[in-house]
Amino acid sequence: MTALRTIGRILYRLFAAIGLVTVLVMVTPIVSWWAQAYAGPGYSASLGQPKGDVLILLSAAGDEYGGISYSSYWRARQALLAWQTGGFRKIVISGGGGPGILNFLLGVGIPRDAMVAEWRSTSTRENAIETAHLIQNLPGRKVLLTSDFHMYRALRVFRKVGIDVAPMAVPDVLHSTENWKGRFSAFETMLIESTKILYYRLRGWI
Repeated sequence: MTALRTIGRILYRLFAAIGLVTVLVMVTPIVSWWAQAYAGPGYSASLGQPKGDVLILLSAAGDEYGGISYSSYWRARQALLAWQTGGFRKIVISGGGGPGILNFLLGVGIPRDAMVAEWRSTSTRENAIETAHLIQNLPGRKVLLTSDFHMYRALRVFRKVGIDVAPMAVPDVLHSTENWKGRFSAFETMLIESTKILYYRLRGWI
């Protein structure tokens, strides 16, 4: 009976914790606050700002059909707006999901010779290393475009490898939290990203 009581207490505490987390995620703005913290203090001015010469666009993973994923879509959409309003001369696309973004940007009228791309990188650190090679001969102010949840880590990784960039965070998780159906997946995204930040800190990459 003692063992059963112990198991019962453990299960009770586990379900209570799950219930508490569910309530916090579904009915409070905690995930939005979390995403805004990772997006950085410049987030509110990021829609169309800052201006620059070279826009560095990090792709998210492609979808299962090799097309553009949810996160890549929001990043590509913001890149189009930045191109139209920010005075950029070049867009550098980095990451394995980049072909979908490149095709999207071509489809909305951005010239192919205005874009430089690489598909080899499979991580944020590889994005930074590969981008450093691509921008060697591209003068001017560099702006880094990625999702709100990803900006904290990406910005520090790029600066760690010596690339001075201004942040342009895209509302990605913040879009998901506008609908209650997307809040738990947004919470999962933030948990995964936080784990990656810890890993990158331990490796000395940020």
